Amino acid sequence: MPPRSIVKKFLARPQHEGFGAVVRRSIGRFELRYFDPFLVLDEFSVSAPAGFPDHPHRGFETVTYMLQGAVTHEDFEGHKGTIKAGDLQWMTAGRGIVHSEMPAAEGTQKGLQLWINLSSKHKMIQPRYQEIPSENIAEATKDGIKVRIIAGESLGAKSAIYTRTPTMYLDFTLKQGSHLQQPIPKSYNAFVYVLEGEGIFGPHEESSSIGAHNLLLLSGSGDGLEAWNKSTKPLRFILVGGEPLGEPVAQLGPFVMNTQQEIDQTVEDFDNYTNGFEKAKHWRSQARIGLDY
Repeated sequence: MPPRSIVKKFLARPQHEGFGAVVRRSIGRFELRYFDPFLVLDEFSVSAPAGFPDHPHRGFETVTYMLQGAVTHEDFEGHKGTIKAGDLQWMTAGRGIVHSEMPAAEGTQKGLQLWINLSSKHKMIQPRYQEIPSENIAEATKDGIKVRIIAGESLGAKSAIYTRTPTMYLDFTLKQGSHLQQPIPKSYNAFVYVLEGEGIFGPHEESSSIGAHNLLLLSGSGDGLEAWNKSTKPLRFILVGGEPLGEPVAQLGPFVMNTQQEIDQTVEDFDNYTNGFEKAKHWRSQARIGLDY
């Protein structure tokens, strides 16, 4: 069977988000509200004092993968940490979390944040974190290809991350002249996001090259992904796939449930500090306290 083909291509243009941050949003914008099970993909760029001060989440997971610099995260449960270039944080918001994400280094901090939906049976689970420093992320190399395995497996190496919604997340770098063939589970929806350089993707080696900040939605049928780097510079991209949930989506900003009634209840819970948001009543992040002054 030939590999998956590209069915849609979007260039993610910069927009403002949070407190002075700039993001290139490719999933979660008006042309592509949802790509089951993925709600948002942002390539973010932020310099102090800008950032993402105290904000809530419920009903999904956020995956933050740092590309440059560092971001400090803290939440109302007392969890605090700094993720640096190459580090990963996989946060399951579940029934509710309030947290902040702010620059922790000089200059510009860059990274990717992916929102993965949770099925109705998992939306109200307890929040949890999986954090992996760069040196502990599984890597493999072969024939001019290097892959960092955020989730799933590739080239014989496997990630330690547990994905409640079955997910693969691979960070590939292809040297000049290299050719990748990467299997994708048949039931998964999958996409490519190009970070650096330019490459050829899909079944036809003679297709036009596609450059940075482009999101490529892959067809549902086909035998994995094929990619070529025919340029003189390295090609870096992520390949992400996930098991579609096939459930209705009701969303209000950082709250993602299945029905409008559940969204109304979530807003009520947040406003009244109940049902998972109790600790939000008296908590302010150190970043927020600094901004208030």
